[in-house]
Amino acid sequence: MPTANILTRDLIFIFFLYGLAFFSMGLAVLLESGRASEFRFARTMRPLAGFGIVHGAHEWFEMFQKITALRAGGYVPPVWVEVVRLVLLSVSFMFLAAFGARLIHREERPSWVAYHPAIILTIVWIGSVVAVRVLLRPSVADWLAATDVLSRYTLGIPGALLASWALVLQQRIFRERGMAGFGRDLLWSALAFFWYGVAGQLFTRSSILFPSTILNGDLFIRLFGFPVQLFRAVTASVVAIFIIRALRAFEIESRQILAAANEAKLLAQQEALEAQRRVQEETARLYAESQARAKERDELLHQVVSAQEAERQRIARELHDETSQSLTALAMGLKGVEQSLQADPQLAQKQLAELKSLSVHSLDTLRQIMSDLRPSVLDDLGLVAALRWYVDEVRKRAPVKIEILVKGARRRLEPQVETVLFRIAQEALTNVVRHAQARLATVAIHFADSEVRLLVMDDGRGFVPDEILRPGLPRQAWGLLGLQERAALVGGSCSIRSKPGHGTEIMVTIPLARQELGDGRITDSPAAG
Repeated sequence: MPTANILTRDLIFIFFLYGLAFFSMGLAVLLESGRASEFRFARTMRPLAGFGIVHGAHEWFEMFQKITALRAGGYVPPVWVEVVRLVLLSVSFMFLAAFGARLIHREERPSWVAYHPAIILTIVWIGSVVAVRVLLRPSVADWLAATDVLSRYTLGIPGALLASWALVLQQRIFRERGMAGFGRDLLWSALAFFWYGVAGQLFTRSSILFPSTILNGDLFIRLFGFPVQLFRAVTASVVAIFIIRALRAFEIESRQILAAANEAKLLAQQEALEAQRRVQEETARLYAESQARAKERDELLHQVVSAQEAERQRIARELHDETSQSLTALAMGLKGVEQSLQADPQLAQKQLAELKSLSVHSLDTLRQIMSDLRPSVLDDLGLVAALRWYVDEVRKRAPVKIEILVKGARRRLEPQVETVLFRIAQEALTNVVRHAQARLATVAIHFADSEVRLLVMDDGRGFVPDEILRPGLPRQAWGLLGLQERAALVGGSCSIRSKPGHGTEIMVTIPLARQELGDGRITDSPAAG
């Protein structure tokens, strides 16, 4: 056939294009194989690059054999030349099988398990070549031809099918990543690999092995009118074109990664600026709170000083109104008794009785003043007795029902702790009487192993704590703030809960540290810090 004769004469050019297609693909893949990528395809491309470069070198090697035969008629290549060519052919197909097996394998790191199919195919090929040599005992030329056929049957066709299936699987991943165009490129290259392996390697040179005795290059020319090498060159070109097109996906991925990195950097900068802004705002808020707290302490100190002066004025007034007047009356009465003692003894006796009653009243008044300053029962009998005494005093002066509850094992505390708890209870009950309009109040003290708790609650009108205790507001309830400050002095805390119409609850908690005295007794002291 004229067309077949023309294509046969141009077989050297076909070998050149055939080798160029795979060799250029191998170089392109090799250059891209070092790129960092999330695609497994990028991490398994080195065997594909090895296939392209080695197989391209094989085709060019065979091309030079054809050129030598064209220049020197009747040229028969030496055995070592054929051995080199067969090594190139077989190694290239091993690379192709390794690429397909590695890409199909699901493990991220390469291991001998990933290359298991390629290793099995290589063992089968070596065993087949040895079996042909041992069992059939062909001539060297026939054995080399059979080795070429076995390379294509046991390595080329399975390797191409593995690569084809691996590319089909990989194109699905490209589609899932939003790269459908590059997925189609892989699909076309998979289809070309399939036909390259099934048809291109099935029609081999004629040899002593079946089915190459029938399915060979001569049959291909008779069936299609052109050599099988042209078919291989066309499919190789298709594979190379679409593999190289698919490699652009890594450039797109790099741009996406760079864009994501820039976006993450910008976001990190924005977050850093936002964090800095929040830190500045928090610093300003804390500074404002510290300033407000300092102002509150100054105001509280002013209130304490004012309260001390007012207390001194009250004591001076009571001493003047009660004690001073009583002492003056006693002095004048004694003078009168002195004058009437000789003249009228009965009158003097009556005056002495009146003076005795006045002195007793003055002494009671003086004791009341002293009790208001600091009840002696607190020092003598302790906190619980002092609270009971003060509750009784309040009951006498106010129409409020007051209950006192004691839980836990009673024991004496440090004088400072007892004083703080007593003053807090005293201030709380004073607020109940003056402001709460309550009918019932409860004072409860709980002695625990590691702390002591004081609870004062009432069923009065209540209030909104934030409106009174929030920093920065004009202080109208310095007594409540004083409760918190007193508790803090001994390392404790004071919480105030209230709601309009639902009464008020003041809870004071002071931690205690166990300390052992020299005589073996155990006492309690406020915990440090």
